[in-house]
Amino acid sequence: MKTEEQLLHQLASLCASKECCLQELRQKLAKSELPEEAQERIVQRLQADHFVDEARFARSFANDKFRFNHWGRIKINYELSQKGIPSDVREEALTSIEEEPYREALTELLRSKIRTTKAKNAYELVQKLLRFAASRGFESGLALECTRSLLNKEADDALDAFEMA
Repeated sequence: MKTEEQLLHQLASLCASKECCLQELRQKLAKSELPEEAQERIVQRLQADHFVDEARFARSFANDKFRFNHWGRIKINYELSQKGIPSDVREEALTSIEEEPYREALTELLRSKIRTTKAKNAYELVQKLLRFAASRGFESGLALECTRSLLNKEADDALDAFEMA
């Protein structure tokens, strides 16, 4: 069994190497055989020494999931809520995602999906694209707007190609 001091150093080391939320730390501490008062002292010490910060974790999580996993705000918000992040902290983290790169990321995802999606007609294609955007956690209004824009551009390109022939 590890002592309180050993667990404190172990968790501080973990927090120094990656962002952690309080829920993750509490889960790790719950596996130890330390009394709850000792576990709470460790958590308070990590917070006081700025090893763990919910707002910093939420911003980092939102940024990483958007940039690397191409998740939308809805999915990011849901995952943060599952990690026990308060709603005001989640909201602040989500607003840190800039609108233009967010819109461009959705447009690129949809453009890529169009190339690999088989549909009998335009209606079916739109439905498939909107379901895809929803599965990635993007807002339905924005997904519809980007889909409409892309399909209009695709139709314009097809007409241009037809006129040149």
